[in-house]
Amino acid sequence: MSAPIELHGYMQMADLFRERQWPNPYSVDIAGELTGPQFMAELDIAPERVEVMFVNRKAYAADIAVIRPGDRVALVPPGVPGPHRFLLGFKNR
Repeated sequence: MSAPIELHGYMQMADLFRERQWPNPYSVDIAGELTGPQFMAELDIAPERVEVMFVNRKAYAADIAVIRPGDRVALVPPGVPGPHRFLLGFKNR
């Protein structure tokens, strides 16, 4: 049984959403639990385009994130400036 997640794109990811004519946020149905890499593969997004995923407002490295139906997910590309990295909770990534 699939259920939607609410997907947000920030910075260059927002540009990708516009290119693909996706609303921001974008409702995406997923059938079950997915890892960050599996989720990005389903969306046809290259792994190097996403550094951090926020899942239900908590920052995870994209390669270790886990997404479940009903989650709220935000994609953040590489290149977030230093002070913002600290404030957003991913200073060491």
